[in-house]
Amino acid sequence: MRNLFLLIFFSLYISTSMNAQVAPEKYWVQFTDKIGTPYSLDAPEEFLTDRAIQRRLVQGIDFVENDLPVNPEYIEGVANTGANLLYVSKWINGVSIQTTDADVLDAIAALPYVAETLKMTNVASDDSKKSFFENEKYDISVQSFDASNKSTSVFNYGSAFTQINQINGIPLHEMGYRGQGMVVAVLDGGFENVEVHPAFDSLWQNDQILGTKDFVHPGGSVFNESSHGTAVLSTIGANVPGQMIGTAPKASFWLLRSEYVYSENVIEEYNWVSAAEFADSVGVDVINSSLGYIDFDLPQWDHSYEDMDGNTNVVTIGADIAASKGILVVNSAGNSGSSWTFPYIGAPADGFNVFSIGAVDASGNRALFSSVGPTYDGRIKPDIMAMGQGTAVASGSSSFGTSSGTSFSSPIIAGMSTCLWQANPFYTNLEIKEAIKQSGDNVFAPNEYYGYGIPDYELANSVLTNLSSKLSNGTQLLKLSPNPFTNAVNIKLLMDTVLQAEVFDLAGRKIISTELNRNNINLLSTLLTQLDPGFYVLNVSSKSDYQSIKIIKN
Repeated sequence: MRNLFLLIFFSLYISTSMNAQVAPEKYWVQFTDKIGTPYSLDAPEEFLTDRAIQRRLVQGIDFVENDLPVNPEYIEGVANTGANLLYVSKWINGVSIQTTDADVLDAIAALPYVAETLKMTNVASDDSKKSFFENEKYDISVQSFDASNKSTSVFNYGSAFTQINQINGIPLHEMGYRGQGMVVAVLDGGFENVEVHPAFDSLWQNDQILGTKDFVHPGGSVFNESSHGTAVLSTIGANVPGQMIGTAPKASFWLLRSEYVYSENVIEEYNWVSAAEFADSVGVDVINSSLGYIDFDLPQWDHSYEDMDGNTNVVTIGADIAASKGILVVNSAGNSGSSWTFPYIGAPADGFNVFSIGAVDASGNRALFSSVGPTYDGRIKPDIMAMGQGTAVASGSSSFGTSSGTSFSSPIIAGMSTCLWQANPFYTNLEIKEAIKQSGDNVFAPNEYYGYGIPDYELANSVLTNLSSKLSNGTQLLKLSPNPFTNAVNIKLLMDTVLQAEVFDLAGRKIISTELNRNNINLLSTLLTQLDPGFYVLNVSSKSDYQSIKIIKN
């Protein structure tokens, strides 16, 4: 029952009497530490669901300090000042609040465990407000829903055929992998008409909508303010044969609102992190976030190109933490590609382990609006491309049409990746991500416009399946860490014997072949660090034993 208490307590929203004459401002309260928290890493069941724990266990992920909930006494102390609590973040160790009272802010700042308090909203006139969705195009063409178009074939994709066929995802569906048993969280700005649109009938009828949560208006409904999330969800979960079928129509979903569509304030980055934490706690496998952050109503929060380094922006830090928990985080690259001043990807698409998705048209040509890389520190972004121009989506309360934006290429990939992971459940999130990248049609010349290109999901599945059949039965001859690695990797021999080591790429080509012993172990480390970024298999054998290790070079 204690973890149930946490889910309620850490979503705490206290209604207080506010001065009607002054619009309430929102702030972030940063704590100094987690000293005194009553929770322990040895008892994760007290703050994580069984599904969240199992995801970590399957992928060999340890429980670490940022898994621990914030000290409840710290939260109570802030609440006792009269502040209106919104959401707590254990990953970045703080709480968002709302207040109009300067005395409340002074009282919070005086608390010994508060490091700082940051203003995160702007109550300026509507003329100065921005919206993330303002540069995306909706309903370029709209078709009314026609029940006579239904087909008895579950594979009659209707208008969605091109966007799924382009990434060669149909063979996975035909093999029976349509997302069954997998859980996807959609972080967005609103899901208008999801309750009534025929695209989602089967999701409701089969209890595939596991729940909703509003991180913008705590305790509110997510089915208002925007249909952006509705269109996004349809590219994954729609299931109307003959009209539109999504990339993972049998997956289960959490619908989470983190984006306030009527303005652009940095609190939305903190909302995003809180939503991702919740998604982690309930055990989701995949997050789709068709959101990105560059400019805000308060200019002091604006991000520069230098900020796109994978380490600076709050939302990017949160997204990479989510990935560290074993979640596949899929994010739109952004729609700034045609901008003269800032054509680059936004946060959190700059994250090291965030799967950043650009947009192409039906012919595979990059959409001019699709944001480009590289990141400020020189990494290739976007990672891959999918159809984001003229994408088939659900529209209105019963219609289907097309929309354009990387908001729609991202969920196409999120859904198809869900099916690939379903087919290959013993791989980690990063191994799934890397296999998809390596299946791209631009894998041999990735660049800042097109990334690794358009993936081939049948190819990625074939490679992963073949690798699985070659993995050892648990014999350990050596240990390699960290994995993934970038500039250095440590290798420890577990047996005092001569070993044969071979490294293969995803195409099955032998890249490295060498003998190992305790005197030349550093040779293999050096050879591995010289590899190009990618997904490889290290096979190690003695006269009697064999070990196969999947490795990723970032």
